[in-house]
Amino acid sequence: MQHWLKVSLLLCVFGFFRELRPSEPFVTEFLSGEWRDIEPEQLNRDVYPIGTYSHLALLVFMFLLTDILRYKSIIIFSACLGIVIWSLLLWTASLGALQVVQVLYGTYMASEVAYYTYIYAKISREKYQQVTGNTRAAVLLGRFLSGVISQALVSSGAMNVRDLNYITFGAQTCSLLWSFVLPPVKTSVYFYASDEGQKSDQPAERMDGSSEGTWSAPRSDVQADSPEGSPEAIRQRADTEVVSTKNTDASESPAEQVVSFSAKRAVRLLWRHLIAAYRQVPVVQWSLWWALAMAGFIQVQVYVQLLWHEIDQEQGTLFNGGAEALLTLLGAASAMVAGYVANRIFEQWALWILTLCSGLQGGLVLYSGFATNIWVAYVLYILFGALYLFMITMASAIVAKYLEEDSFGLIFGINTFVAIGVQALLTLATISERGLMLDPREQFKVYGGYFLVLSVIYLIAAIATGIGRALSSAANVPEPARQTSSPAAERHDDEAQTAA
Repeated sequence: MQHWLKVSLLLCVFGFFRELRPSEPFVTEFLSGEWRDIEPEQLNRDVYPIGTYSHLALLVFMFLLTDILRYKSIIIFSACLGIVIWSLLLWTASLGALQVVQVLYGTYMASEVAYYTYIYAKISREKYQQVTGNTRAAVLLGRFLSGVISQALVSSGAMNVRDLNYITFGAQTCSLLWSFVLPPVKTSVYFYASDEGQKSDQPAERMDGSSEGTWSAPRSDVQADSPEGSPEAIRQRADTEVVSTKNTDASESPAEQVVSFSAKRAVRLLWRHLIAAYRQVPVVQWSLWWALAMAGFIQVQVYVQLLWHEIDQEQGTLFNGGAEALLTLLGAASAMVAGYVANRIFEQWALWILTLCSGLQGGLVLYSGFATNIWVAYVLYILFGALYLFMITMASAIVAKYLEEDSFGLIFGINTFVAIGVQALLTLATISERGLMLDPREQFKVYGGYFLVLSVIYLIAAIATGIGRALSSAANVPEPARQTSSPAAERHDDEAQTAA
C-alpha cells in the first residue's frame, strides 16, 4: 500500500470514530429528561451558549497551537476531551457540571482543526484532492451512522436516550486509542520547516545558482503571463515552489531532513497568505457569504432540537436521528453534485446565486418558526441543511481555486472564526439576558430574517454590479463609434465642399 493512502486511511478511521456520536441527535431530550431534569429554557439560556463562546475564544489559539505542536498532540488531546465530556454527561447531574461540559465541548470543536490540517502536512500536495475526499467521507459516514443507529435504537426501545451516551463514550475511547497509531509529523505549514522550506519563504527572488526554482513573493515573470492573484498565476507559482516541507521519503539525506522552529517565518508566511488571498474579489465575495451562512447554519443546528421539543412537547414522535441521517445523506449527495457543476457559472452569476440561495434558506428557517407539525419541521430542517451543504461545497471549491495550497487551513480557519464570532453575536442578541431572551420559535423567526437580510445584501450588490457594468459598457460604446464615423464624416464634408 502506498504511503499516502496508508496515512489517509489511518486518519479516516480516527475521524470516523470521532464523529460516531449517536447521542447528539437526542441530546436535548436527554438533558431535559428524567436523568437531569433541566428545563429547556435553562438549556437555551444557561447551557448551550457557553459552548459557542468557548469555541470562539479558543479557535484561533487552537489553530496556532496545532501548527506549533505539529498536529498529532492536538488530535490526541481532542480524543481525551471527548472521553471527559461524555464521562461527565453520564456520571454527573448538576447544572454546573453541564456548563463545564459546554466549555470542554467548545474546546473539543475548536481542536477539530487538527484533524483537517494534519493530512496536508503529511501528504504531498498532488494527493490533496484524494485525501480531502477521504477525510470528508469518513466524517460524513460517522455522522450518518450516528443518526441511523440512534434512531433505530430509540424507535425500537432497545435503548433510551441516556444509554446512547455509552456508545458515544466507547467511540471516543476508540478514537483515542487509534490516535496513537497516527504517524508523527516533522514539519508544519508555518512554525516548523526544513532548511529548504525556510529558504523558499524568503522574500523575493530566485536564489543564485539554484536549479530548484525557489520563490516567495509573486515574481515579475509570473505576473507577465497572468494577472497577480489569478488561478493561473497561483498554479504557476505552485509549480515552482519547493515542496520540501511535505517530503517525508526515507531516501532523503539527513541534511534535507533538518527541521527548525521559526516564529519570524510563521508571521511572515501568515501575512503573505492573508494578503495573497483577500486581495482577490472572488475570495472576499464567497468567504463573506461562507462565514455568514455558516454562522446561521450552526445556530440553527444547535437550537433546532429545542424547537422540535416545543413543537412536539408530548414527545410522541422522535425522529431526530433519522432527520440528521437524512440530512447527512442529502448533504453528501449535494456535495457530489456540486463537484460536477461548472464553477465558471457560479463565478459569473455569483451574487445572484447567493441572493437566491440565501433567500430560500431564510424562507425555510422562517417557516420553521411557525410550524406546528413536527414532520414539517423535520423536512424544513433537512432541506435547509442540504441547500447549505451544497452551497458551502461550491464556496469552498471556488475559494480554494484562488489560494496558495499551503494557505487552505488558514483561510478556511479565518472564515470559521468569523462564522463563530457572528454566531456568538446572534446568541447574545436572541438568547442572553442582555438581548431579547426569545423562545425557540421566536429565535427561528429571527434566524430566518437573518438569512433574508443576507439575501437582500447580496441582491443590492448584484444590482449595483449589474448597473456598474452596464454604465461601463455604455461609456465605452460611443468612443469606437466616433473613431469609426469621424473619417467618413470628414470625407463627406470634403465631397460636399468640392461639389459646391
